[in-house]
Amino acid sequence: MIGGGPAGLMAAEVLVQGGAEVSVFDAMPSVARKFLLAGRGGLNLTHAEPGDAFLARYGLRQSEVGRWLAHFGPAELRAWVHSLGIETFVGSSGRVFPEGMKSAPLLRAWLRRLRESGVRFHARHRWTGWSEGGRRLRFDTPEGETLHSAAATILALGGGSWARLGSDGAWLPWLAARGVATTPLRPANCGFELAWSDHLRQRHAGQPVKTVRASFTTLNGETRSIDGEFMITAHGVEGGLIYALSAALRDAIDAEGSATLTLDLAPGRSQERLRRDLEAGRGRDSLANHLRRRCGIEGVKAALLREVASPAELQQAAQLAALIKALPLRLIAPRPLGEAISSAGGVSFTAVDDALMLKELPGIFCAGEMLDWEAPTGGYLLTACMASGRHAAQGALDWLAKRARNDAR
Repeated sequence: MIGGGPAGLMAAEVLVQGGAEVSVFDAMPSVARKFLLAGRGGLNLTHAEPGDAFLARYGLRQSEVGRWLAHFGPAELRAWVHSLGIETFVGSSGRVFPEGMKSAPLLRAWLRRLRESGVRFHARHRWTGWSEGGRRLRFDTPEGETLHSAAATILALGGGSWARLGSDGAWLPWLAARGVATTPLRPANCGFELAWSDHLRQRHAGQPVKTVRASFTTLNGETRSIDGEFMITAHGVEGGLIYALSAALRDAIDAEGSATLTLDLAPGRSQERLRRDLEAGRGRDSLANHLRRRCGIEGVKAALLREVASPAELQQAAQLAALIKALPLRLIAPRPLGEAISSAGGVSFTAVDDALMLKELPGIFCAGEMLDWEAPTGGYLLTACMASGRHAAQGALDWLAKRARNDAR
């Protein structure tokens, strides 16, 4: 087992329960570092929503991910957490958290159970591919290079985000050199760049934009609208509302060079009402006070209006009302992969069979974020990573059993 994140640890658990001798190799001084970091603000395990809606979060990979979730979905994940002696609860947004919110107690209980089951851990073992002839696994360690053999290997090496925590995508060329089909790693659940004015950047970077509706029309003509909030950054925008649309925004930028995100700055008011309110005499009020008193638009929202609108549009009630309801923001690039919460791309699904075994490398399986799928934040990533680990591990057990039967003949 190479990789000690959630997918790798879950694979190790299934393997040892199936009677296999299991060793987990990880490049870092300790396992599951990204998992621990993600849980500092509250570990979002999964999401409580109907199955069809949950599966739809995986976009073009619903079919592939659905096979994993059929055996280990949100309900099974919660039951598994309970088996570690930790209760869960559903938040107001439908997100599921462990009692206490933190990831550390869950990880401690999990590692204790794995070690008691016989799983062996090897820290500071960075996988560097195969030995000459491809028969043994190579690792860089503080004591130098070591070689290890395995009857079956599960790779759960993560994607390309959070390199400092171990997910650096260094494995891509080693698999490609062995004939494994891969696609480039790209940022997912990421922020985007805009050409802000110096004034907006200096005055409002770091401020949240609350209670808005963001809409975007995808390349296939589907319009998606999401309510929430996001953050203005020195480079552009980031935050939950942006992450939810990031895959579609990124793909549009790749195809067309930019993407226009439309903001409704006053989702609780109609455009006609805004027009009437703005047409009311403002007397000696400044435009800023008029917008605040009549439309509830102030602070960073007012700054966004001034960033996009021309001086003439700011003085015309009808045009200003239209902009409040549909303010266009032109996104020009996703932020770098190293800043993203997760990544897309990796091992192509054409390179693996239904059990997640590499077609070019029998006995070697892949799990987790190194496969070419993505999902929004909200527990969807973690659920599918763990489910993929279980799926790959069961595939490895079945493959080992089949090989043992063939050897016995």
